Parts: sequence; structure tokens; C-alpha cells
Amino acid sequence: MNGMKDSTSFSELIDHQEQVEVAARALKAISHPLRLKILCVVSDQEVCVQDIVDAVGTSQSNISQHLAILRDKNVLATRKDANRVFYRVADKRTLQLIVMMREVFCGIPAQPANKK
Repeated sequence: MNGMKDSTSFSELIDHQEQVEVAARALKAISHPLRLKILCVVSDQEVCVQDIVDAVGTSQSNISQHLAILRDKNVLATRKDANRVFYRVADKRTLQLIVMMREVFCGIPAQPANKK
């Protein structure tokens, strides 16, 4: 590896403090196994709470607590329709991270955009 290229990358990262802080908040928020499962369920869709509960397999109150954390840290965004709340990943960069983690850790290949 070229040592100069690596140090340039690190100095560029340091110059982007706001982006580093956003990334750190997102990573901290998703670093719980249940929250990772929730994000894998939501993925690139809008999903209602009951569908998340059914897919993850725990209580609605437990899911709601974790959804609140993800929403509070701006990892998830919501849309209310009558008495149902739908969740989606708020930042496309977080979605890219989820896709990459699914590939690396679960062996689930990313689907091309036209296959979804």
C-alpha cells in the first residue's frame, strides 16, 4: 500500500468533522443487534411497525423503544397514514452501509436497482 495515499485519506477525513460526527452517531445508533435487524427489515422500503414486529419476532413495545432511538438519531424517518406509522431509512448513506453489511456479514448480495 502507498503510505502517502493512506495519510491523505485520513487528513481528508479529519477535515470533514461534521460528516465524521454524523457517521459516528449513526453507527452508535445501529450498533445493537435488534436495531440492525430492524434496519435490515426496513432496508430500502417503507415498513409499518406491525410488519417490523412480525419480521423481527419480538414485542411491539420492545420494537417501539428501538425505533424511537433510531428515529431520535435521524437514522429512520417516519410517515403517518391514519393510525399507522411507516418507517424508512432517512439517509441513503446509511442504506448503503446496511447493504454492505448484509453482503459482508450475511452473504446476501446487493440487488441491482432494476431488480428491486
